[in-house]
Amino acid sequence: MPILPRLLPLPLCIACVLAAGPALSQQREREPDWGLCPVEEAVPVFADAPAPTGSAEERAELPTDITGDSLEGIDGENVAYSGNVTLRRGDQFLGTDNLAYDQERGTYIASGSVRYQDSSMRMVAERLEGDQDADTHRVDNVTYQLTERRGNGGAERIEMKGDQGSLYGSTYSTCPMAARWWELRARRIDIDNAEGMGTARGATLRVGKVPLLHVPVFVFPTDDRRRTGLLFPAIGLSSRNGFDYRQPIYLNLAPNYDATLEPRFMSDRGLLLGTEFRYLRDGGAGTFDVEFLPSDNLASRERDRETAEFIAAGYSLDNLRADNRGRFGFNGLQNLDRRWQARANLAYISDPRYLEDLSSSLAGGTAYSFPSDLGVYGRGRTWDAGVSADYWQLGDYTLVDANLPYNRLPRLYARWEEAYRPWLTTGLDGDLTRFSHTDASARPGGTRFDAKPFVSFPIEGASWFVRPTFAWRYTAYQLDDALAQSIGAGTGTVDDAPTRSMPITTVDAGLFFDRRVSFRGDSFLNTLEPRLFYLNSPFRDQDQLPLFDTTPLTFSYGQLFRDNRFSGADRQADANQLTLAVSSRLINESTGQEKLAASIGQIRYFDDSRVGLTAGSSTFDSSRSAWIADVTYAVNDRWNISTSYQYNPATRQEDLASLRTRYLIGDDGIANLSYRYRRNPVSEADLLEQVDFSFLYPLTPAWSIVGRYYYSVLDRKVLEAIAGVQWDSCCLAVRLVGRRYVRNRIGDLNDSIQVEVELKGLGSAGADNQGRLRRAILGYYREDLYLEPPPEVRGGLNDNSPGTLP
Repeated sequence: MPILPRLLPLPLCIACVLAAGPALSQQREREPDWGLCPVEEAVPVFADAPAPTGSAEERAELPTDITGDSLEGIDGENVAYSGNVTLRRGDQFLGTDNLAYDQERGTYIASGSVRYQDSSMRMVAERLEGDQDADTHRVDNVTYQLTERRGNGGAERIEMKGDQGSLYGSTYSTCPMAARWWELRARRIDIDNAEGMGTARGATLRVGKVPLLHVPVFVFPTDDRRRTGLLFPAIGLSSRNGFDYRQPIYLNLAPNYDATLEPRFMSDRGLLLGTEFRYLRDGGAGTFDVEFLPSDNLASRERDRETAEFIAAGYSLDNLRADNRGRFGFNGLQNLDRRWQARANLAYISDPRYLEDLSSSLAGGTAYSFPSDLGVYGRGRTWDAGVSADYWQLGDYTLVDANLPYNRLPRLYARWEEAYRPWLTTGLDGDLTRFSHTDASARPGGTRFDAKPFVSFPIEGASWFVRPTFAWRYTAYQLDDALAQSIGAGTGTVDDAPTRSMPITTVDAGLFFDRRVSFRGDSFLNTLEPRLFYLNSPFRDQDQLPLFDTTPLTFSYGQLFRDNRFSGADRQADANQLTLAVSSRLINESTGQEKLAASIGQIRYFDDSRVGLTAGSSTFDSSRSAWIADVTYAVNDRWNISTSYQYNPATRQEDLASLRTRYLIGDDGIANLSYRYRRNPVSEADLLEQVDFSFLYPLTPAWSIVGRYYYSVLDRKVLEAIAGVQWDSCCLAVRLVGRRYVRNRIGDLNDSIQVEVELKGLGSAGADNQGRLRRAILGYYREDLYLEPPPEVRGGLNDNSPGTLP
């Protein structure tokens, strides 16, 4: 009497009908927080049912066991079980008070406390009957509880025939039965499990007791097969765009590629058409992203004022807003074999103000350029190499193309390092690049070859190390005539093929000491780690060399142990110097947590440094660098303080001062406070001074307030201010956020008020306030404070991702 095998479509029908459709219509970055949900469930665990074991795939190979208090009838004809009737097969369980089966007609009836469970759900019903031969089944007065994910609901009755079924008077929600903050109801839902599709008729979404949305008919998927359809919209309101409505439309084109159309209506701007196209193939994937905004009302509305401002400020009129505006982007990769991969990241915008006008974050107003690059890259055990090209486009209307970096068209590089013995390592860094510029008349280019072979003799013990390294750096150029003439005008000598060749010697040495100490009743391991780093490279006159991609590095603790204070190969600093540094740590022996970490160091110069970016611009003519100190201290499990400080003995002033502190409030709250100050050590001009305070403060388990105040003391200007309130429940969350933020590089401010309503397990409507608060408040998600990457990072695209798109 194989009733259970025939019942398999039934739980699939219920579990998929309302849970899968909404969940799959919009991918979530993060699982909703169910922490406020009560322990009780719509369908409690059955006392007489064992815990489900096994999977749905294993059921077909397992027998069905039937037991009951009494059995009447003739086996093979008509049988009737009564009293605590149970049927078990694998993870499936069916319990009822009475079960009658007519073998001749193939019909069955289960009545009285009908209970069903498997690995994905539990269900109770008033009556279950069906015809095994015709493969028809009916269940009356159903209540179900999903177990693989949160969700529950019911139906007045369910009728099934084969892989098709219908639910009448059905409901679904992730809320507990006693607090129905939202519920999805449907007069009738037809399911086709073979096709993986469902059709709902008379569907209504209710928030509380209020019908919020009514849809006469809609079609949705019931499994993880992707379907064409509408995704959840985003609604916002801002002073720049007016009413802002975004409606994504998903197109399932093939198993390995799809597209999302994203029309966006802005009442004060017009209609923007956006499209994202994704493809996936064996060993490769890519995404095209296109936006087009024809006849932007903002451009025409502000053209006269914008032109007057540009003329008054001396900005290039080529950077005015275009009438027809848009953006193009492509990001993709393709594995060529197990060692080589092709990658591309291409970007284009119609005008330098496009991102500023379409973005609602600080990042949109601070990117002054947009790079595009593509190349083929390889990596082995002891080497990596590549050939690539990159191109820069202006993204700041206050600048001109001459401010952009040089394009590298193309660049070939290779790095090799191999240890032949524990005490012998050799290697080579090589680079061949052709530099050209978007504004070739203002910044002519040339070709550069740079090679740096080296040999190192590392000698190490358990508590010490000495690593002497000897390198030779050779750099040669072939300059365009205009660039050679320009450099020659300053040096008095015209040379279109200058070269530089010089040795570089470093010795890195350190010791490790440790001891056990007690602090406030706990046992700690206290380390003392002194380190010396000697650098010697002779002076070479480099005034005749161009500056393609070289800038001074920001002075930091890590720079104490580098062999060059410049980035790029156009300058190699001359040096005869010794770094003296020491670090100490306090590590809890029982937990392994670091209670205290402190480092301090300074460079002692035995000779003045004469190499600068330009003739006579050397920045080191004193005998000592600034002192650099970094300290991190965990006051307790909730309070952490860290600070960095640079004191310049030559000017007797600090070049850098920063303080960061974090305090955890309860299980979810946090407060962050930071102060940053930096001064130019050469001109002694202040570069920045900023204060940043952010918090998430729970008032009750359901209510919390959020805020950020990001202020530039130097400019006396608010960079971003956020004030908001959040209400959370088991299944519904509302976030109301007001923002004032800098929208461009000259400091203009924008205001916005945005609301997000999240129906947990179904989706969210409105602006992505949750994502915005996560970026503004470090620790908005506690997991961001720790080493484990957040879910969307861990679940990112794999370089070797075959198969179908998610």
